[in-house]
Amino acid sequence: MKKRNKGGGGGGANWMDTYGDLVTLLLCFFVLLYSISTLDQSKWIMIVKSFNPEAEELSQIADETDPGTPNDVSGAVEAEAFDELYESLKAAVDEANMNSEVELFKGDGYTFITFQDNVFFDGDSSVIKQEGMDVLAQFASIISGVKDSVKEIQVLGHTTQADPVIPNNPENDRVLSSERAARVAAFIQQRTEVTPDKIVPMGYGQFRPVAPFDTPENRAKNRRVELLITKSDAVEHSLEEYYQMMNRTTE
Repeated sequence: MKKRNKGGGGGGANWMDTYGDLVTLLLCFFVLLYSISTLDQSKWIMIVKSFNPEAEELSQIADETDPGTPNDVSGAVEAEAFDELYESLKAAVDEANMNSEVELFKGDGYTFITFQDNVFFDGDSSVIKQEGMDVLAQFASIISGVKDSVKEIQVLGHTTQADPVIPNNPENDRVLSSERAARVAAFIQQRTEVTPDKIVPMGYGQFRPVAPFDTPENRAKNRRVELLITKSDAVEHSLEEYYQMMNRTTE
């Protein structure tokens, strides 16, 4: 007669063995995942090919290259070219001996240019003078060199309050500043390789003065056309913030 096992110890041992096997299996699985995650792309391709020798398409073996990689280099070149835009424009102003009529400011991701009113226009006219066309044509050519890194060119037209006490007629004031901005924008569009959707004219009338209306000299400062050229991916600011940044650079 066979003796019976006491206490059922065998069943407990079998359960513990099964549990231990499961833990070991999980540990092996996680080790395998970690190993795969540390493989470089070429080794991973070899492993996949060993499982599936018939795989021919790059997408089947995860050998796709990042299409943006070459653009990273070209993007850096374009950004560097935009940063040199200020120097090129300044050299053109120096060569034309127009430092008293044209002011340039360079900031983080933008170039701001202020043209005194008499550079482009006579009196209350919105027709660009020949001298103004020559200046704009040269500027447009320089800007074409960084066309791919330009986010926007804002053309800002400004008038001044003719009488220190009485505001201008709103319709005349607004129309004149808008026409001047539009004509400058149209001229630039016809002579630059920057796409038209990036060239934006705006007329502010007398309502963004940079000087009081009390003297002819101050009123002349307010009559101006500005170009705000921003770089792609640059942080946008309000016009007041651009003015504040420019003032800090001149202090």
